Amino acid sequence: MPTVFPKASPSEMQGLLVLLSEHKGNEDVARLADDLDLEIDEILPSIDYAEALGLVKVVEGRANLTDIGRRMLSASIRDRKTILREQLKKTTLFKTILRALESAPEGRLTEDDVQRLLAFTTAPSDSYVLNIINWGRYAELFRYDSDEHALIAIRSRATPRSPPGSPPSAPGTPEQGTVRGKPGRSSDATESSRDLAHPASMVAA
Repeated sequence: MPTVFPKASPSEMQGLLVLLSEHKGNEDVARLADDLDLEIDEILPSIDYAEALGLVKVVEGRANLTDIGRRMLSASIRDRKTILREQLKKTTLFKTILRALESAPEGRLTEDDVQRLLAFTTAPSDSYVLNIINWGRYAELFRYDSDEHALIAIRSRATPRSPPGSPPSAPGTPEQGTVRGKPGRSSDATESSRDLAHPASMVAA
């Protein structure tokens, strides 16, 4: 996919897809705007990004759900995020960010780092940074440290293997590499309430 950047929030876009599904997956974009009591320009960001992610196809002013879009809407919340994550990974924008995270010291990028990365793409490097971060967090492409304003890579944790011939751990004994106690909550565990301010997001509720 080409370099695209989100102008709509995840809940706005998914709310619009739910409405389109209620119209049997095929409807005039202007009619969808009327149903949401919005101007057509106000729903175009959601339509455009859904199309960029392969969830919708627009032909002569009519929006049509693709097979991927239908599959996402019929999936659980967790599986929806998985589908969005895979589609975002195909875009030049998120490919660039993820590759930078993989090679960054300690797997961290500051917001300033992200802005410098966007200078090499066609995406604006100022007001859209936070929305780009919100999409990455929602799809669990990376975590976000709100105190340090930094993106943090999500790396798989392989289970340590015991040397050949070593006895199994006794019941109740932690395996090597585990830590006692409750896991901490990441800074992005709670969804941002800002998305709910847009009328399109009400459809998804």
